[in-house]
Amino acid sequence: MSKTFDVIIIGGGITGTATGYYLSKKGLRVLLLEKNFLTSGSTGRCITGIRQQFSTPATIQIAMESVRLFRSMKEELGLDVEWKNSGYLFLAHSRETLEMFKRNIAIQTKFGLDVKLISKEECKGIVPLMETEELLGGAWCPSDGQANPFLVVKGYADGIRRNGGKIETGTEAVKITVEKGRVQSVTTSSGDTYTTSKILNAAGPWAKDVGKMVGIDIPVEPERHEALITEGVQYIGVPMLVDYRPDGGYFVQRVTGQFIGCFTPEKRDPGRGTKSTLEFLVEMSRRMYRLVPALKNVAVLRQWAGSYSMTPDGNPIVDKTEVAGFYCSVGMSGHGFMLGPALGKFMAQYMTEGRWPISMEELSYGRSFGEKESLA
Repeated sequence: MSKTFDVIIIGGGITGTATGYYLSKKGLRVLLLEKNFLTSGSTGRCITGIRQQFSTPATIQIAMESVRLFRSMKEELGLDVEWKNSGYLFLAHSRETLEMFKRNIAIQTKFGLDVKLISKEECKGIVPLMETEELLGGAWCPSDGQANPFLVVKGYADGIRRNGGKIETGTEAVKITVEKGRVQSVTTSSGDTYTTSKILNAAGPWAKDVGKMVGIDIPVEPERHEALITEGVQYIGVPMLVDYRPDGGYFVQRVTGQFIGCFTPEKRDPGRGTKSTLEFLVEMSRRMYRLVPALKNVAVLRQWAGSYSMTPDGNPIVDKTEVAGFYCSVGMSGHGFMLGPALGKFMAQYMTEGRWPISMEELSYGRSFGEKESLA
């Protein structure tokens, strides 16, 4: 194998494989390094939801482009990724939450998103089995959906290989050589050194460690989150329900019948731990049953934990850095799977043409990290 590449990507999740695919499609020689196996990090532990309802212009537009890409993946990649337009329904049980939804919808609709504020009765019409006694209304976007992250990454990885790129799994990047402020090469755990002029850090929960290899401190930290999946039951078309109460959560019925969901813990748990807890199992089951009582006797098949890569404002860092040739697509803050396809396409354009298709200032490396994403 040649040891010179146009771009070396570190990380084999959705961000790395999507970017690698679109770069290789442009004719660049790509090497992707993954220290474990593809989807072994955050991507393989997500709950499959894909939404366009965000509060900042950049993330709204990125998510909308991602949905367009998800819809066309069967044709683009030659693989059915189990895309389903099942929608996202954000639920408001307080006036404050309802007003926040209104403000966000005003921004989202400026970009043409098919989202609207709906009444309690309309929410009940979408999910007849839902408990709505304390509900005030919701934000409904029918074009949001879900897909299978393992199939999506497989599709992108197969595409990289078809386009002449290389993927090395079980191979960790252990050293990046920088000379005169510019990247020169990557040395791996197998002892090989590959030369390149461009490196993309797409290492998810390990992004900070990769940044340290070139002497920069990327403001991203791993944070442990848990999830569960139930047995398969009759498909009743429950969209992703996002209960915005302080003790709420979010869950969706997969096209295969299972319910999959999680919640954001009140006390944040830093680190990359993957151990699941009885406390989560009990609490998540309670929250799902409270919202949809018909789930009371549905069995939980398994639960797991994974890492979000958190930034101070909850938005990704997608940009070049002060080290020439070193780029970042990191800090997805729990939104990597849904934003990954478009971020890959946009980053491929930026790395080859030096320009973005939209304004990306809100996701820039050197931003102030002020106002937080409200729909975290």
